[in-house]
Amino acid sequence: MEILIISGLSGGGKSKAASFLEDMGFYIVDNMPAGMIMKFAEFCAAGNGRYSRVALVYDVRTADTFDEFLEVLNTLRQQKYNCRLLFLEAEVDAIIKRYKETRRLHPLQEQTGSLEAAVNQEIGMMAPVRAQADVVINSTTYSTARLRRELLWLFGGEQRTGEMQVSLVSFGFKHGLPMEADLVFDVRFMPNPFYIDAMREKTGLDREVRDYVFSFQETEQFMEKLRELLGFVLPLYREEGKTVLVVAVGCTGGRHRSVAVTHALAGYVTSLGYQVTENHRDMMRT
Repeated sequence: MEILIISGLSGGGKSKAASFLEDMGFYIVDNMPAGMIMKFAEFCAAGNGRYSRVALVYDVRTADTFDEFLEVLNTLRQQKYNCRLLFLEAEVDAIIKRYKETRRLHPLQEQTGSLEAAVNQEIGMMAPVRAQADVVINSTTYSTARLRRELLWLFGGEQRTGEMQVSLVSFGFKHGLPMEADLVFDVRFMPNPFYIDAMREKTGLDREVRDYVFSFQETEQFMEKLRELLGFVLPLYREEGKTVLVVAVGCTGGRHRSVAVTHALAGYVTSLGYQVTENHRDMMRT
């Protein structure tokens, strides 16, 4: 079983890190007292693999001293658990700026009287924990994308290879946009097979409809530019650390043009080496 303990300075990025790690398959527990960590680890180990990857957030809110935590950490490392400690920090000025932007109160601010004093006191308090860290990330200059990418590389397991799933969805604008879409393309400019009686009840997966849609020069020109665009942006999304990219293609009803284009795109994106899912949301709706 893998246990990752997330610790660090308040405002250093622990919450964002926990969120990203949850996306990677970790079971997240926030603010767990040191005295409960061993019992929780034993409970997870007995879960038949259900809790094979656990991340525990432990910080200055949890205890006045960290002696008990360091003892538990040492015990975990000596036993059968794959236990690592991730410590997130940032420069004092960066932490102060983050707290001012969020208008939150630092956990030690009521004791120290000022935000700067609270941050400096926490740095001193957390020094023994930092000294035991397997990985230290200084997030001062990190964008959200960079933090996610770093964590994916360090703790992503099989996901660290950079594999990204591309989900292609056709839809009809009259039924509403897919809320999960990252990229949306509108193909309502293409000639509509709906107005041809022999094709009205068919779908974009039928050869007759596909041949009709792709018989027009504007369709071929659009597909050429769309393939060029996707070939450019997909590696960038993958490098950013995105694990699933949803590309939606819409026409009026979601039955003919968007289906034909989405199906063609699925073949192209697959040829680029990505994992692809193809879904025609509104194809059978009226």
